[in-house]
Amino acid sequence: MSDTILAVRDLSVQFCSGSRVINAVDGVSFEVRRGQTLGIVGESGSGKSVTSLAVMGLVPSPPGKITGGEILFRQSMGGDRPQSTSLSSSSSSEAGPVNLRQLSPKLMQQYRGGQISMIFQEPMSSLNPVYTCGYQLIEAIRHHQFVSKAEAEQQAIALLQEVKLLPNDADLLAESGLSTHPQSSNSESNPWTNGSDNNGVDKNGVDKNGTVNNSNSNQVTANGRTEGEPSNSSIVSTPFQSPSSLEEDVNRYIQRRKRQMLNRYPHELSGGQLQRVMIAMAISCNPSLLIADEPTTALDVTVQAMILDLLRELRDRRGMAMIFITHDLSIIAEIADTVAVMYQGKVVESGTVQQIFADPQHPYTKGLLTCRPSPHQRLKCLPTVADFMEVSQTHEGELLIQAKARSMDEVFHDQPLVSPAESQERLTTLQQQSPLLSVRDLQVGFPVKGVFGRLERYVMAVNGVSFDVYPGETLGLVGESGCGKSTLASTLLQLITPMGGKVSFDGRDITQLPPGELRSLRKEMQIIFQDPFSSLDPRMSVGKAILEPLKIHKHGGSPRQQRMRVAELMDRVGLNPNCIDRFPHEFSGGQRQRICIARALALNPKFIICDESVSALDVSVQAQVLNLLKGLQEEFGLTYIFISHDLSVVKFMSDRIMVMNKGKVEEIGPADAIYDQPQTAYTKELIAAIPKCTLEQIEFRQTERRNALQAS
Repeated sequence: MSDTILAVRDLSVQFCSGSRVINAVDGVSFEVRRGQTLGIVGESGSGKSVTSLAVMGLVPSPPGKITGGEILFRQSMGGDRPQSTSLSSSSSSEAGPVNLRQLSPKLMQQYRGGQISMIFQEPMSSLNPVYTCGYQLIEAIRHHQFVSKAEAEQQAIALLQEVKLLPNDADLLAESGLSTHPQSSNSESNPWTNGSDNNGVDKNGVDKNGTVNNSNSNQVTANGRTEGEPSNSSIVSTPFQSPSSLEEDVNRYIQRRKRQMLNRYPHELSGGQLQRVMIAMAISCNPSLLIADEPTTALDVTVQAMILDLLRELRDRRGMAMIFITHDLSIIAEIADTVAVMYQGKVVESGTVQQIFADPQHPYTKGLLTCRPSPHQRLKCLPTVADFMEVSQTHEGELLIQAKARSMDEVFHDQPLVSPAESQERLTTLQQQSPLLSVRDLQVGFPVKGVFGRLERYVMAVNGVSFDVYPGETLGLVGESGCGKSTLASTLLQLITPMGGKVSFDGRDITQLPPGELRSLRKEMQIIFQDPFSSLDPRMSVGKAILEPLKIHKHGGSPRQQRMRVAELMDRVGLNPNCIDRFPHEFSGGQRQRICIARALALNPKFIICDESVSALDVSVQAQVLNLLKGLQEEFGLTYIFISHDLSVVKFMSDRIMVMNKGKVEEIGPADAIYDQPQTAYTKELIAAIPKCTLEQIEFRQTERRNALQAS
């Protein structure tokens, strides 16, 4: 075990709910070696996160309790490792591995954060909103190391530079436009000499076109600078400055830029930037083991790719062991060396990443591998876990898995492929009709107010967007967070009033409709939101939630007929009508989304907007919901706008795809053409960021790892 950082043996964790005992983790065993990444994969409720919390000593008690097993951890003794406040004098690591279950809470606190760190799924809820990011990072450093506040601040800056949230000193010097050499202060080459920054905005806020821009928004760019803030706010160089004075100005500018990032609050950073802060905090004490619990789930595909690259780089450079937890095997292919597949609290299969992807043995693993849409081929219907196994329950309450005698190839063979010619023929037929929805030059802006509440400018969330949607068509809308997708969706439903442009639905300009007619029209236009739990009233039974639109619009006949309609809708979306009186918290995430779909169908609409409606779901549940949406479209002739940041999911669902970036349409066209022959650099970037779940890519990553280890 000399090279093994963590060995978990027969770990069991139980949760008590009244008289009911839930085995969240049941006899789990695995090992993680130095410099290696173990990927733990499984759907929600499989025990992935509880396993990581048990390793960290964070299982909430009550109601949770570790009931058995060992968690053996070997402390790394690297010479460049910061000394923990209590572990530096401990000789336990020299004698052998430590069983973390036997440590006192005080000693476990020193291991947690000092030797074992964790990155949580949602960085905004992990950081305290009332403290700056720098304060929280410095606090974590000083808690585990004997350093002064000034030393901790320097370490925090270095960490932010390491996770590429802040440029390094050389880049900051180049960014300043200054140099400590006197000859570089020539006014012709130095943007500071005329009081203008690199963006062409002078110190009075006037750009080269003469436009006044007095904004001082809190949008932060990738290198940490606040957008709208002149980068030369207090540095002006003249040809007559002495070298020493110029050097002082440069150093002052660099230090100010560093402090600006330390002084940011969590709400001032994007999701990807916040996750980088969490990574910096996790590696601040150079841990031997880093646990990343779904660190990319809430991120755009491009930001996800950057975070994965960063984690790979940090792991290889620091020689850390890593546990990467996710529900998506395609991400596991990008970062893991070994894999443990969990289902209902048990590890059902484990092995190297090549073994799992080349020759999976357990039916659940086969289901996870096949249920994610492939961008390279279009299936009419996605395979699901149920195609590979049946789950029943014994009299004692134990789950019994019965594998179906079907290979992955057989399951794929049973699912009919949709050829490009068939897709084009369907699209041609759809476009012979008059558009159901027609949008022309739509503009939506949000006001930015300045001093004394005066309007300074508008942030254009949707800027000159035009497109048509035909009856029975699915238009996929794809782009990164902040590109204007959800704002466009709300504007189409007139939940947001546009600044300009025209939205016609079924031949009527709905931007000019009076409130009464617009309310009546909304029966034809519905939306399914991203988070089903926040979309449902927790105090209202699901039956009443589905019934509510029928009552509001006085649709569906008598109360008895309306209740029958609710039961019919629940049955159609795959839910037991006997659960009509249950509440949202009694259902899983996928079941709650089915309830939202049933509610959207209650008034027999023509048009439904699916706003990231599967983004928060496990891939296995996601496949079921996508199949359901396609089946409902075929049955009821529905027209969809399907919004997502995941191009592979959008391609499976859509007849055409529209790519948005910064409020504008980058390109629009048939789904196959957009994926196979993208026209813009932005679309190519989105496609390149999709994880490539292929054996060739896995072998490439592993070869890359071996070469990096040999070079070091």
